[in-house]
Amino acid sequence: MIARKVAIYYAWSHPGETGAPLGVIEDRFPTLFESRRMRYPAYEELADPRRFDQGIAGFLDHIMKRNFSVFIDWTRTLTGRSVAQAERVAGDGRATPLDAGFLDGVDTLIVISFDSLRTRQDAGHAEIEALRAFLDHPDHLAFVCPHHDIGDVADVPHGERMQSQLVEFLHHGDRTIPPRQQFGGLARSLLAGLGVPVANRYGLRPAAEPDGSPSPIEVEAGLDRLHLLQGVATFNRHAHLPQLDRLGASAGRLDVLARQKIDPTAPPHPFTRGRSHFDALLQSRQETFAGTLLVGDTTLWSSTAGGVDSLRRFWTNVVQRPHRP
Repeated sequence: MIARKVAIYYAWSHPGETGAPLGVIEDRFPTLFESRRMRYPAYEELADPRRFDQGIAGFLDHIMKRNFSVFIDWTRTLTGRSVAQAERVAGDGRATPLDAGFLDGVDTLIVISFDSLRTRQDAGHAEIEALRAFLDHPDHLAFVCPHHDIGDVADVPHGERMQSQLVEFLHHGDRTIPPRQQFGGLARSLLAGLGVPVANRYGLRPAAEPDGSPSPIEVEAGLDRLHLLQGVATFNRHAHLPQLDRLGASAGRLDVLARQKIDPTAPPHPFTRGRSHFDALLQSRQETFAGTLLVGDTTLWSSTAGGVDSLRRFWTNVVQRPHRP
């Protein structure tokens, strides 16, 4: 059997993220120094400023990208092939569009849409058509993965905006996250261009078991036609995960494949009124594309928020799935 060829596409503009003004706390990644300060003694191996940039670039290069290293190494072990990786705009300004050239020879694509909305990473027509052509092949699998969208107050009256953001902040409880941090612009534009728009709303706190491990996911096993969730009991318990809202025509083109339970002990959040779960993984219906499109959170590929053994089972299912002619 020919081994899978996996590609990870980091949708951020490295200069766009690292150039965020440090005097503004909203809509930016933390600096490496801030991460070390807030999570001491974690990351003290990155304390030497002569070796590690202590700014946002240091956070992206030495913390953020490292989060995905376990998946990358595991995939290399399973397939015997390196994972292709590219940043949309690298630190030296070199741009790599998500086009036919990047997708050539790839059968498993993972778009890590950890791009700040502030940087406006919108997919161009050629990129949308390249992904559409990729999904024309029955054997191809694409994951488009935004992260959270916390503190969006565009539709909130001016005088109520701080309280709205405070409610969200207290719910997820992660003091390292600013009151507004919106990710996923490339994911949103790709999905809208493909005719399956999805909004990554909020940052909801997933439930945990008494020992601190992630609570089990709820899987629609009858919809799992590629058996990607076979033997997968949990995802992870990252402190803030989005509700993946299917917009417009998406309700008839995407199914909810898995849900996660919301922490019932978390402070109240507008979304949790009458709801105990959020939609954590979406899958295209068989008639939507010849291949398969899934929409999940970026942390499905991260090893830093628990549930790694179960995630490793998921990763194995993805890269060792049977070939489809």
